[in-house]
Amino acid sequence: MVLEGNPEVGSPRTSDLQHPGNKGSCVLSSPSEEAQPGEQPIKYGELIVLGCCEEGGEETEAQRGEVTGPRAHSCYNGCLASGDKGRRRSRLALSRRPHANGVKPDVMHHISTPLVSKALSNRGQHSISYTLSRSHSVIVEYTHDSDTDMFQIGRSTENMIDFVVTDTSPGGGAAEGPSAQSTISRYACRILCDRRPPYTARIYAAGFDASSNIFLGERAAKWRTPDGLMDGLTTNGVLVMHPAGGFSEDSAPGVWREISVCGNVYTLRDSRSAQQRGKLVENESNVLQDGSLIDLCGATLLWRTPAGLLRAPTLKQLEAQRQEANAARPQCPVGLSTLAFPSPARGRTAPDKQQPWVYVRCGHVHGYHGWGCRRERGPQERECPLCRLVGPYVPLWLGQEAGLCLDPGPPSHAFAPCGHVCSEKTARYWAQTPLPHGTHAFHAACPFCGAWLTGEHGCVRLIFQGPLD
Repeated sequence: MVLEGNPEVGSPRTSDLQHPGNKGSCVLSSPSEEAQPGEQPIKYGELIVLGCCEEGGEETEAQRGEVTGPRAHSCYNGCLASGDKGRRRSRLALSRRPHANGVKPDVMHHISTPLVSKALSNRGQHSISYTLSRSHSVIVEYTHDSDTDMFQIGRSTENMIDFVVTDTSPGGGAAEGPSAQSTISRYACRILCDRRPPYTARIYAAGFDASSNIFLGERAAKWRTPDGLMDGLTTNGVLVMHPAGGFSEDSAPGVWREISVCGNVYTLRDSRSAQQRGKLVENESNVLQDGSLIDLCGATLLWRTPAGLLRAPTLKQLEAQRQEANAARPQCPVGLSTLAFPSPARGRTAPDKQQPWVYVRCGHVHGYHGWGCRRERGPQERECPLCRLVGPYVPLWLGQEAGLCLDPGPPSHAFAPCGHVCSEKTARYWAQTPLPHGTHAFHAACPFCGAWLTGEHGCVRLIFQGPLD
């Protein structure tokens, strides 16, 4: 998946320096709020895109419908194919801005619908417009909040969007071309982070457009709350899932919920764009936790807190695990050649001659060979020479996005059918986590490449053969 972000998130922009209600006035923060010279800005957390891939230059075997030999691998897990540069990134950090730019609800107005555009002519005034009928609308004005920073996410490339998200296909490739119609909203959601400890981050559906407005038209799901305020949902919705037990070795998938424009939590609608909202879940909140998943109907993001990232494996640990696995000198049980995971610095081209390959049904690891094809069972079906099970035969690639890992355990399991390798607990967690797809479907997917998982468990324990000497 491809996520584009403002390379200067946390840096001052014109919109950050103006009070929403007083165009041109400067928002001043106390000296204690500003980072001192040479001091690192306070990090609220990081957003990591699940299945961050781009298609390689060559067709894969699955696309060609044949199995002939090692082909170029299309996934670039951990970073984009061209590298994380500027606005295009696979993970993005949210840090405290030099000046607060958050907003909060202030005044509510009832107004005739034809007069809405005139009432919203002040671009410096943030507001949400709820169209109840052709003759009646409600406008909620927002005022500056000096205690929060706001970050906006969506498909639009306009300046007010901090992170630009594009749709991806289930296999991880970016959806491109004139027929690829995006299902992600131009102004999908916004995250407000408290500028003071414990730096709580809250998510809200919908983002403000270039005129600092959010419009919920006559057909949008919206309602008046018991306390007389307004709330609503976006067309395709913003779904959030908080893991049970935190994002750790003991984690279990939580329940998917929908977040409203005002940050309330609801059960899912019957379908993604249904006008009838779900039921209010009063004992849950829109506060993001370590490991929270955010689905924008076309892209899924993982939220990691600074404390959670400290428990995640580092790139140095992942490299040490790769070297340790190679030092064991695993061998192909048939060709008796020594196998080795390639260095991430080598890049994702065609698999290396020493690349480990796996039969994903049984987990037996081999070097590449060209025998055992069972074309009558399918273009990718091979028969394992050790146990005779027939299934996909794919190269193994170590997962390189450390933030997706629950623990620093050894790389012992691979996702099926893509072959990305990680620890057992990481593999089992993602294999049990259903990710939204389409209007009402859910599929477990590899977090590194986005491929839908197959088989009874979605992952397999790798069985290596040690050296004969």
